[in-house]
Amino acid sequence: MIELVSEDRCILCNLCVAACPDNVFDAVPDAPPVIARQEDCQTCFLCELYCPADALYVSPLSEELQQLSEADLLAQGLLGSFRREMGWKNAKPRGTGSDLSYRIFEGGSIVP
Repeated sequence: MIELVSEDRCILCNLCVAACPDNVFDAVPDAPPVIARQEDCQTCFLCELYCPADALYVSPLSEELQQLSEADLLAQGLLGSFRREMGWKNAKPRGTGSDLSYRIFEGGSIVP
């Protein structure tokens, strides 16, 4: 379940708002998004995958957060840890920046 949006780390990109299939977040003008419907979170980790600033913490064990502060999460490397473990960088899976296979759907060659 989504547990934290770090106000200090958030860069206000709202990628987490757009990525969430369950509409858990509300965008706020000139402020970090808020967790508006935490109970709707399905722990899919998409928000954490897309966050380029490691400003989110998603945990399947929500009772653990009650004992961990944001400083604890940061010190333990838990903010954005799922994104890093999955190899995502800049809101994309590692290596897809140079992948041209999508061009096969353009009806031509995939050679640049």
